[in-house]
Amino acid sequence: MRITRENTVGLIVDIQERLVPAMAEKQTFLNNTKILIEGLQTLSLNLLATQQYTKGLGDTIPEISSLIKDFRPIEKRDFSCCDEAVVADELKMNGAHNVIVCGIESHVCVMQTAIDLKESGYNPIVVMDCVSSRTLKNVELAADRFRFEGIMMTSYESILFELTRSAAASEFKSISKLVK
Repeated sequence: MRITRENTVGLIVDIQERLVPAMAEKQTFLNNTKILIEGLQTLSLNLLATQQYTKGLGDTIPEISSLIKDFRPIEKRDFSCCDEAVVADELKMNGAHNVIVCGIESHVCVMQTAIDLKESGYNPIVVMDCVSSRTLKNVELAADRFRFEGIMMTSYESILFELTRSAAASEFKSISKLVK
């Protein structure tokens, strides 16, 4: 199945102040995620961002929130973003079919969200070099579960070029610069 810009939304899950310092390979995860976010915005995709229990885990880190135009995080208490009515409403309002998912933690909130998206009729695409957990083993276990559930996994470079589709696209040079 080919992923196109039409009916595609980005979902940034819980990249928060008290979670990020504990993530495995956090700097690589953050660098990749920043490229993904900039690329999705270059391609004019709508982005949603969630925060898990902000009072306890803090805000989305400035490195991420400052990149997102009109940043308005969606507060949640449940692990799955799909359990938050505002997320469900935003996905419907944006006409989403494909949901590009990044964030933390891969084996908890990202995994439960991706499974629930699929069960709700969406096509979740988990960007594996833009997710993390406290241990790399948990990232591997999440990938195993995604495979079992039939959830698509990709890299930020792959999805950005797939959405760009052609070197003739007006955004191609900008996307190329981002991924280099």
